[in-house]
Order: sequence, then C-alpha cells, then structure tokens
Amino acid sequence: MGVFTTTAGPGTATGHEQVIFCQDQPTGLRAIIAIYSTALGPALGGTRFYPYASEADALHDVLELSRGMAYKNAMAGLDLGGGKAVIWGDPEQLKTEPLLRAYGRFVESLGGRYYTACDVGTYVPDMDVVARETRFATGRSRAQGGAGDSSELTAWGVFQGMRAAAEHRWGSTSLAGRRVGIAGLGKVGRYLTGHLLDDGAAVVATDVSERAVDWARSTYPQVDLVDDTDVLIRQEIDVYAPCALGGALDDDTVAALRAEIVAGAANNQLAHPGVEKLLAERGILYAPDYVVNAGGVIQVADEVTGAATPSADGRYGFDFDRAKARATGIYQTTREILRSADREGVPPAVAADRLAERRMAEVGRLRAIHLR
Repeated sequence: MGVFTTTAGPGTATGHEQVIFCQDQPTGLRAIIAIYSTALGPALGGTRFYPYASEADALHDVLELSRGMAYKNAMAGLDLGGGKAVIWGDPEQLKTEPLLRAYGRFVESLGGRYYTACDVGTYVPDMDVVARETRFATGRSRAQGGAGDSSELTAWGVFQGMRAAAEHRWGSTSLAGRRVGIAGLGKVGRYLTGHLLDDGAAVVATDVSERAVDWARSTYPQVDLVDDTDVLIRQEIDVYAPCALGGALDDDTVAALRAEIVAGAANNQLAHPGVEKLLAERGILYAPDYVVNAGGVIQVADEVTGAATPSADGRYGFDFDRAKARATGIYQTTREILRSADREGVPPAVAADRLAERRMAEVGRLRAIHLR
C-alpha cells in the first residue's frame, strides 16, 4: 500500500485527505499521522507506538487504522472525523519525555485537524506529556481534566455489542452459560473478562505476554488459559473475542474457528476483503469491530465535547457517566446493524460500512452550508 493507492489494485485511491510524516532526529521520533476524513469534524484517533518491521508496514497500518476510525466515529454518532498516528519503534527503548513532547508539537502544528489519544504502546501518562505541547491530546489523566483510561469503556462497548449478537443468534442478551474465548488480556481484555464473568459466562483466554497471563492466573483463577490463539480458536467456544492486534481473522482462522459469534476489541480484524463472506458462509455471526469497540473513542470524545457541553450537574469537562451511557448505546447500534444485514442479505460488515458511509455523506454535506 502506498500513500495514494491501496493493495486493492493500481489506481485504487485510499481516500485519505492528508498523511504527515514527522521526524525529530535528536529524540529518535519517526511518526506518521494519517487523516482519513474530516467530513463530520476534526479527525480523532489514537497514537500507536509499535516496532514495525519496516516503514511500509507502519504506513500500511496507519492508513488502515485511520480509515477504520472514520467509520467508527461515524457509527458512534460522533461529530468527529477519522485519523490515526503511529510512532515507529520499540516503546520500551525509545519512549522518552522529549520524544513525546516532540510528537505533541507535530500534532499541534495541524491546528486541530487531528486529536490524538492512547492506543497500543501509549498510555494515559503519555498523553499527559503530549498535552504539554498540544491542545489536541485526549485520553489524559483525570487529574489533568481528561477521560483517563479509555480501555474501560472500550471493554464495556464490546460487552454491549456481544450482548446484541447473542440476542440475535440465541434470543437472549445474557452470556450466562456461554464460553467466550478472549485473545489478548491487555488493557481491554482485562476489563472484558470481568464483565463476562459477572454475567455468568465462562472464559478461556490467551496472551503472548507472560505478565498478562500471570495477572489472569492470580486475579481470575477460574479463567482457562491456553498457550496461543491457534489453540484458542479450536476450543469449544461460543464467542470469539479478538482483543489484540488487527488481522485476527484470515482464511485459515475462519476455517478452524469453532465459535458461532465473533465480537472483539481489536481494530481491523478482517485480514483482507472477502473474509466477511467466509464468516457468513460458515454461519459465524460477525459483530463489526469498529462498531463494538467504539466505547473508547466515545470516552475520549467526551473529553473534547465536554469542554463546551455541561454535564447534568452543570460542570464542564469530561463526564464518565455521560460517556458510559452513550457507550451503552453500542448494544442498540449493533442490534440494528445485524437486523439490517439480514434484511439486505449482506454480511454485517457490509451493512455497517453502508450506514457509516451514508452518515459521512449526508451529514458531511451540511458543511457546504456556509456559516459566518
């Protein structure tokens, strides 16, 4: 994939408005900021700090992720566009205050076209540092007036989407008595595990990090832990929840998967176009990733909009209860998408894309009406 064309074929445009390459040699910063669309408002999306194998891999990821954010924000009903950023490198070795502040200055240079937040490899304290150089950093700590850890509502939204999928498939919103496989016990997977156990589900999980596995073993001894994702997907599970990196669903995975439902927090779960059809052919109900994992972006978006919108008690700024109420609406959104897919005879991923594109076109068109 290049900046102007995709892997779909020569001349197939990515559709991005702007891609910015940022470098600060003294700190080792190498970052790419991709703005897919500002049709609905400023682009919002997290910053991923990851040791990509190559610059091409970093570019491919940021272009795919930023597009997904545009669709996610549209389906979440937010007046925000889609963007994403990646910092190329190992955060354990490269992450420093000067590097994060240099990155913050690049974000500030865009004048509000892009709001950043946490993602893989970046955390709330990092956003506090980035915010020292830019007004457009969200996901800051509560002490700094921010939304805090967005993985909390990401997991809550995934749980709501899972409930909607369970109702669509089995006629009940409860996961009690069901076995859910979670791939990835990171920031989101941990919260999701708790929600599922509270609902009466059994959980089987895996993670590449020994630290995460040790956490699960000590915190939730009732969780069954398996060696890797390849073992997990072959388990007798009812629901599969990919909660790590993208590309979790490819041809081989879908062929081996035992679950009846896929609903997880990872972005860009479909490894390539056409996987959604393979899932449908196998009778596996797919809850589109960018729909069910939108709780986190809803949380950090409230940090942006809360500055101008008072909460029920008249306070300005982030309001967790307001954000959680909106994230709870992911249940209804997922429900509508699954029903729409049935009516139109298309996979849920296609139905979701159509609804997101319609909102970006119809609401985005209103910006042509000039305001003084």
